[in-house]
Amino acid sequence: MERQNDDVSTLQTLCAEQEIVIDLLTLQQLVRYGDCLERWNRKINLISRKEDAPVIIKHIFHSLLICRYHSFREGEHVLDLGTGGGLPGIPLSILFPRTRFLLVDATGKKITACQAMIEELGIKNAVAVHTRVEELKGVVFDTVLSRQVAPLDKLCGYAGRLLKQGGTLICLKGGNLGSEIEKALNSSKDHDGFPARIEQHPIHSVSPFFSEKQIVIACG
Repeated sequence: MERQNDDVSTLQTLCAEQEIVIDLLTLQQLVRYGDCLERWNRKINLISRKEDAPVIIKHIFHSLLICRYHSFREGEHVLDLGTGGGLPGIPLSILFPRTRFLLVDATGKKITACQAMIEELGIKNAVAVHTRVEELKGVVFDTVLSRQVAPLDKLCGYAGRLLKQGGTLICLKGGNLGSEIEKALNSSKDHDGFPARIEQHPIHSVSPFFSEKQIVIACG
């Protein structure tokens, strides 16, 4: 219980510093998700087991930072591509209960874990499905999210056919992305003109744990 209280206090302070409005019940649910994530991670590999930062910071708060650059709306349809252990989709679905989230991953065990966590936490606006992104047919989204390690041009290729007109791809990325972004822009002709532009938002000033991290936003 003491650790949970510490995590709530830590997350509350971090969110306040970034002007992320969040109430106590939501903070508590996010901390519960962190506990679920760690428990499931002992069974299957969802996140690194040699963490250099608390899960509440490196994974949950990291995911929430997306909302500094994107306003999730009521009824917005969001795809979390390659969700792994539910990141960033589950934290954002907790923070934005009126936005709809579809979490997909090609690894069945990871989706089983996500489904169990969604049920345990009582999340009503998120669904986790075991499928490959190539198999998604007949559905389009307002926003696509990705935290998986994949080249940006590949992610843009997926997003180009899954986004509505004017939709947005938001990626949590790290490292020097200059050549990766250039390649993605040069390949837009193969993806129905997506992306038309790409924004970079470094988040190194937020926490030392994000020293090489960026939020990358590709727009149609």
